[in-house]
This record gives sequence, structure tokens and C-alpha cells, in this order.
Amino acid sequence: MRQIYLDYNATTPLAPGVADAMLPFLKEYYGNPSSSHALGRICHEAMEDARGHVAALIGADRDEVLFTSGGTESNNLALQGILMRDFPAAGGHLITTALEHPAVAEPARHLARLGYDVTVVGCDGNALVDPDDIRRALRSDTRLVSVMHANNEVGTVQMIREIAAICREHDVLMHTDAAQTVGKIRVKVDELNVDLLTIAGHKLYAPKGIGALFVRQNVDLEPMLHGAGHEKGLRPGTENVPHIVGLGAASLLAARHLESQVVRLGQLCERMCGLLREALADELIVHGEAAPRLPNTLSVRFPRVNGRQLLARIPELCASTGAACHSRGEVVSATLRAMGLTATAAQGTIRLSVGWPTTDDEVDRAAELLIGAWEALV
Repeated sequence: MRQIYLDYNATTPLAPGVADAMLPFLKEYYGNPSSSHALGRICHEAMEDARGHVAALIGADRDEVLFTSGGTESNNLALQGILMRDFPAAGGHLITTALEHPAVAEPARHLARLGYDVTVVGCDGNALVDPDDIRRALRSDTRLVSVMHANNEVGTVQMIREIAAICREHDVLMHTDAAQTVGKIRVKVDELNVDLLTIAGHKLYAPKGIGALFVRQNVDLEPMLHGAGHEKGLRPGTENVPHIVGLGAASLLAARHLESQVVRLGQLCERMCGLLREALADELIVHGEAAPRLPNTLSVRFPRVNGRQLLARIPELCASTGAACHSRGEVVSATLRAMGLTATAAQGTIRLSVGWPTTDDEVDRAAELLIGAWEALV
């Protein structure tokens, strides 16, 4: 049975050429990039080339890109690195949203436990945050605003530029978790006007276990780890050269093919949505339909069924649901809960996210399988 993978927002395979770029640094060029000998210099140069490719993708300067182990570390470093400067003397206020990935939501909760004030701003029914809600939440002691660029479940793209402009007016730093947007849509740090931006390698066809944090010049962070002076002393530890090379290669590919992939992935999602609507008519609900969304993401609600049971009938389809099964029963995702969905409505939600390898035939087959499973259940 051939799997149809429509869960690219969860993780992506390596793009063609990425593994080939990494392989020499797994087998032949194994030097420590801090070493002054030939093998060390080769690894250092490859790492800096990769930094340049990542920087070019987001329109940053090379020295503004800091390599990390992934999106979670980047988010933690952004939030804790700003709020915990001069800890414990300096308090401070953090603003974030109810839509954030746990990689932001949990560090925010940790900071709250340490005594920092945290304000969580809500969203509307399309998972869109109102910039004026951010403005109203700002205080004289606000030190950082963190709003995800695009939601991983529904795909709603937030008004980061407008929110960042409000932050600039009040001399407050702005961070965005761009794990779901870098490599999928145009992301330029100066256009967004953000101070910190998170990149997760495995969301843009690089390997798992590698990411980056854009840190604008003159933004000071408190490191979470302490050791040698790698990555300006903000991320000590011998660098993961093969994975850094992979992230650089994936970033180069993303920059080359971004425009064409935006169009193609959007067409695939429209095709999927059209096929489902043809069968379910007005009964199919598309979450976030009235808001700007990622071209590759389609979050839909199948009426009168449980999404987990629906997917269980289609073992060849890899996709995600809007509710997780726990001992207490079905638990609604934070995003759908913030959008105001009831537990019943959330249970019928399926997230379908396409990627570079997705074909028209796969979309057609997936739609056929989903429709058949839904009809069998209702």
C-alpha cells in the first residue's frame, strides 16, 4: 500500500540535493569547524556558506543568523533571551497569542512561573489576530511581543508587519515564529520589520534537528546555555556541520523555486477543496477561509464524524486531526479552541497540507478516500 503523505506542516522530507550536500560532511569532512587545520577550515567555510544561504532566503545579513537545533530552541532563546536579560532584577511583560505553537506557549508559561507578566491575546473565528488587540495589550514594561507568522493548523497568515509597526512605535521588540512560512511564502525580515525570527529546518525540506534564529543587529540576548563561544556565545557547542549544510542547501533551493511552488501548492489545495466541496457541498467547512492563508494548507471540518475515526479508515493517508485523544477523551487543539470551535466541531477537523512532492493524482486519490470514509461513517 503506497502512502499518500499530506502532513507537510508536521515535517517534510529532504529536498532533492540536500542529502547529497550533507553526505561529504558525514563521511569525509568531519573536522571541527573551530579547528585551524585544513579539515576544520573546510567545515567552517561550508558552515558560513550555509549561513549565507539562510540569510539570503530571509533578506538578513549573514551575521544576523544564529544556528540552533530547531524551532523549539530558537523560540526559547528568543523569548527567554530577551525577558531574562539582567534576571532576576529586571521584570518585564511579554505579549503572545492563543494561537502559538507549544514551542512559544510553553516558554511563555515558564516565564510566567518565574514571575514575569504574560498577556495572551485572542483571535477571531478565522484564527486572525487583530493588531489593535496587541496595541491595547502593550504596557510601559512590555519587553517583547511574539506572534507566529502563520498558524500550523489552519494556515492563517498574521499581519506581522502591522503588529511590528505598532511595536516600533512603543520601542518594543518583536519576535515571530516563522517555522511554517520560511520556504513556503516570501519572508523578508526587513519587510516584516521584526527583531527576531524563528526558522525550523524540517519544515522546509532540511533535516530534523537543525534550525536558526534571526537576531537583528544590536538586539542583545541572554544565552540559555553556557560554554565556549560558538555562535557569538549565544549557542555554545560544536556546530552540527552536516545538518547546517543541509539547511543551507534547502534554503538555496527554496529561494530558487519559491514563486513557482507558491502557485503550484495553492493550485493543489484548491483542487482538493473543490473535490471535497463537490461531494459535501455546504456541509464542508473550511477553517480560516476568510483570512490570508498558506498556499499549502487546508483545514476542513467533516460534519457528524470524528476525524480520528475518519483517518483510521484510510491507513494509506497521512494527515492530522484537530483534536487529540487523551484519557479524558478528545481534547481540542489550542488553535481551534481559540477560534471558538466547540469540541464537537473540532472533532471533525482534518488538516491536509501538501508539499513539493505532492501530485495531482495523490490529491485526487486522497479526496476520493476521504469522501468514501465520510460517507461510510455518516
